[in-house]
Amino acid sequence: MTVPIAVQLYSLRDVLPKDFAGVIHQVAAMGYAGVETAGFAGTTAQAAAKIFAAEGLQVCSAHSGLPLGDQKNEVLDTMAALGCKHLVHPYIPPEEFQSVASIHSHCDRINEANAVAQANGITLYYHNHWWEYEFVLEGRPAYQIMLDRLESSVLLEVDTYWVQVGGRDAAEVVAELGERAPLLHIKDGVATKEAAMLAVGDGVMNWASVMAAAGAAQWLVVELDRCDTDMLTAVGKSVTYLTSKGYGHGR
Repeated sequence: MTVPIAVQLYSLRDVLPKDFAGVIHQVAAMGYAGVETAGFAGTTAQAAAKIFAAEGLQVCSAHSGLPLGDQKNEVLDTMAALGCKHLVHPYIPPEEFQSVASIHSHCDRINEANAVAQANGITLYYHNHWWEYEFVLEGRPAYQIMLDRLESSVLLEVDTYWVQVGGRDAAEVVAELGERAPLLHIKDGVATKEAAMLAVGDGVMNWASVMAAAGAAQWLVVELDRCDTDMLTAVGKSVTYLTSKGYGHGR
């Protein structure tokens, strides 16, 4: 049985502000089963949730700030408005990975947020870029240092492309992390830090091996950070590729 496919709406950040409802209608027509949010491009979480529901799209997860301090209530209210129980912390900048102490400090803050999330029925995730896999400190890659420090209830959204860019084998990492990583970001390209992404299936990623290792995946989330071709076309081509190969399913 395959897993559902969503699109990370950050991919469509340039077109969503012009016609949020119209673009989401196109996403649904492409066959996507869900969306992952990253802000609301000129609309609100409440209005966006109604649009998603009208199009039959599930909000599988939401990229967001942590539910701490002054933004705690805003984050929790947004998650409630979306009807979403999977909150993804999307980014720790690379300069924060220069020491084990710095990594531990960020992990401790994520653990603090995780306690708030769990108290509100929300699962907290961390999403990687390339540096968590390339940077080695005290003989260990940064992502393994994070795993040791984070509470086991903090899960991972593994960006398989960035893992590959960081010099690790994406399939091996997905297999290693297993049930700790039920959300997988799916993108493609030439696997360099600077290059724009390509539609899934048009780049160098070995999807057969990644998917063979992804038995614990619950969602595949297409994300193209940047693209030299038309983004809507690439997003549509990506879901068609994944479904045609039997790697996941749409609506």
